[in-house]
Amino acid sequence: MSGAVALTACGGTTKDSAGQQTGGATNAAKADPNAPLKENLKITFLPKQVNNPYFTVAQKGAEQAGTAIKAEVKATGPSDAAASSQVTYINTAAQQKQNALVISANDANAVAPALKSARGQGLKVVTFDSDAAPDARDVFINQATSNEIAAGQVKLISEAIGGSGEIAILSATPNATNQNAWIEVMKTELAKPEYSGLKLVETAYGNDDDQTSFQKTQGLLQAHPNLKGIISPTTVGVAAAARYLSSSEYKGKVQLTGLGTPNQMRKFVQDGTVKSFALWDPSKLGYLATYTAAALASGQITGAEGEKYKAGDLGEYTIGAKGEVVLGPPTVFTKDNIDKFDF
Repeated sequence: MSGAVALTACGGTTKDSAGQQTGGATNAAKADPNAPLKENLKITFLPKQVNNPYFTVAQKGAEQAGTAIKAEVKATGPSDAAASSQVTYINTAAQQKQNALVISANDANAVAPALKSARGQGLKVVTFDSDAAPDARDVFINQATSNEIAAGQVKLISEAIGGSGEIAILSATPNATNQNAWIEVMKTELAKPEYSGLKLVETAYGNDDDQTSFQKTQGLLQAHPNLKGIISPTTVGVAAAARYLSSSEYKGKVQLTGLGTPNQMRKFVQDGTVKSFALWDPSKLGYLATYTAAALASGQITGAEGEKYKAGDLGEYTIGAKGEVVLGPPTVFTKDNIDKFDF
């Protein structure tokens, strides 16, 4: 999905690689975890599209990592997020003999042939945020697991409403794969003894449309007069719900959490409409992806499961199945820390 949708849907960029063919290390290279990071590496940073706020933040993290390891990080990319718009930039990176490519794929399969060709020419490929076909890259940096995202949402709403009361979910579209995966995990969480005081009364769908989500929020409150909280794991939905609550009689009475960006949610946190919400930090994603690229280009790792490496200030990471590395739990934003973030 496009970078813009990555901010609005929070749905297509955290898909697990289960069921996909094995990627990661496919050659006979052997990792040397004690190898030093090479200096003066040339790394191309290729987002889904340039001038997208989400990827601008991720780029800053990539550049911070580049400075720390004395690498040249070159950001480039298309102005649109069409399926094949990144192919030219992949080919150019290979032709320029870059050491590594850090890419958020617009389309998992559309970029695969170009990535395979580039790898054949010696380019190390790290996907982040949105994966490519696993056999077309070395490592995928995933934001967070579905369990981390969903369990975190239940925890936040439970804390916000004091552990007892009716709650509802305001999702994106009924067929959004990751949204549905998160909702299933939420239901599993809600069945645990520690959440016995919570009762899920409805799951509504705002179709990731601002006005529809706004109206669905109103409908939930009218249909469930005892509603205490709403979880909206989509940035369009959570912002629309916050906007409705902030100017209604329900402000402060019905709690809201979800997945949102600090810039869109700041005013609602500051005015008391929302106590907390979550999202991964794109700068850390870019930072980790760049360190991973350097580790690959330096021979510390090959992308095989079980390999470990250090990623600067973020610490040590272990490569999981199918060449996947998980950044970690989403960042929780509150009144205490929200002003430290700008995206």
